[in-house]
Amino acid sequence: MIAIIAAIVVMFGLSLARVPVVFALIIGAVTGGLLAGLGLQGTLEAFNNGLGGGAKIALAYGVLGAFALALARSGLPDLLAYKLIKALKGDADQKSQNKVKYIIFATIALAAVASQNVIPVHIAFIPVLIPPLLTVFNHLKLDRRLVACLLTFGLCATYMLIPVGFGAIFLNDILGQNINTFGKPYGLQINYADIPHAMAIPVFGMFVGLLIAVFISYRKPREYQDIQIEKPVQSISGEMVNPDQDAAPQIAKFTLYMAAFAVLATLSVQLYSDSMILAGLVGVAILSCAGIFKWKEADDVIISGMRMMALVGFIMISAQGFAAVIEATNQVPALVQASVEWIGNSKALAAFLMLIIGLLITLGIGSSFSTVPILAIIYVPLCIQFGFSPTATIAIIGTAAALGDAGSPASDSTLGPTSGLNMDGQHDHMKDSVIPTFVHYNIPLIVFGWIAAMVL
Repeated sequence: MIAIIAAIVVMFGLSLARVPVVFALIIGAVTGGLLAGLGLQGTLEAFNNGLGGGAKIALAYGVLGAFALALARSGLPDLLAYKLIKALKGDADQKSQNKVKYIIFATIALAAVASQNVIPVHIAFIPVLIPPLLTVFNHLKLDRRLVACLLTFGLCATYMLIPVGFGAIFLNDILGQNINTFGKPYGLQINYADIPHAMAIPVFGMFVGLLIAVFISYRKPREYQDIQIEKPVQSISGEMVNPDQDAAPQIAKFTLYMAAFAVLATLSVQLYSDSMILAGLVGVAILSCAGIFKWKEADDVIISGMRMMALVGFIMISAQGFAAVIEATNQVPALVQASVEWIGNSKALAAFLMLIIGLLITLGIGSSFSTVPILAIIYVPLCIQFGFSPTATIAIIGTAAALGDAGSPASDSTLGPTSGLNMDGQHDHMKDSVIPTFVHYNIPLIVFGWIAAMVL
């Protein structure tokens, strides 16, 4: 079992040292394979054989990126951002500031939620929506740490609970598929319909953390200076825009109707076929036929959209190769047995340790999507050995993988909010994004993930 431990330690250490995660996964896999006696050729063969397991996920991510960029070409996301900004600015001078604050809170949270499924642009909406609102935040003396918590909640909790868009990739294509793959030799097969039920308790923990951030931690006013933002930012349509501009995007009604139709068609096809790849292709086809972008520009739009998601896709593929090498060492049963002997018969301690280890690994990698294959190969037999139910197994692995996402310095869920909130140089990434989200989400996730493991 030394080979498995060494592989994970090397991968985790290199990730923390800011070595690119793909390289860290490859080096960690080679280390484990060599220590297990597989030899260089045997290790590489096992790694290559595992890469196919992440191909579907990476392709789904790429197609979703292509659809997001094609949809952005319609101008619909920019128009929605403009409408929200004008509405909130118009209300900023009202006497009832508490009402305005809660409108802002709800707007930001809903925009983050919609970015994961309804209009799947992920964090790309933040540089468009947030910078123009900074003066509104300053006038209301809103603590930007709270805004970071709102954004991160919408970005993370959505994919952990709702199996649509990015949630379909995480819950079904990654979490469910890996549990069934590594659980098959042990007779464990889960129903995908049970996954949201299993993840509901951990997500409720995040909601509790959000309430604490809103009503306790960051309730007090915080002073910021009004600094003119002169540097243009990149919109979700790829154009450089001034965040203080007041001109409404000029978009034809036909374009808006077709963009809305493409969104509805994409959601419908995904729910019917359970395929994000097919749904994304349908959305891109509708936008193309509607003339949202010229046919000769199709290659550029699709390639640019896929490039936006390429890094995450490569990390996912590499993580599957890493997991395949761990499986090829044949040391998983020994590691599970040693863990059981060390922990004893305490299910409570076992669940707690699995969650903590998941937190450490995800903090290093920075992506919960890529952590699942690494954890599932070890945690599935470990959960079976300790007598956890299938739903408890889902909750443990899903929570352990998602734990670090809200608190990792390298995670999109913290980098995205910082990109918008620090546009005027008054929001520190570590102090104002990473630490607040870590405290308010990772700690509740550990507590409620542990509760889910014990009661499900």
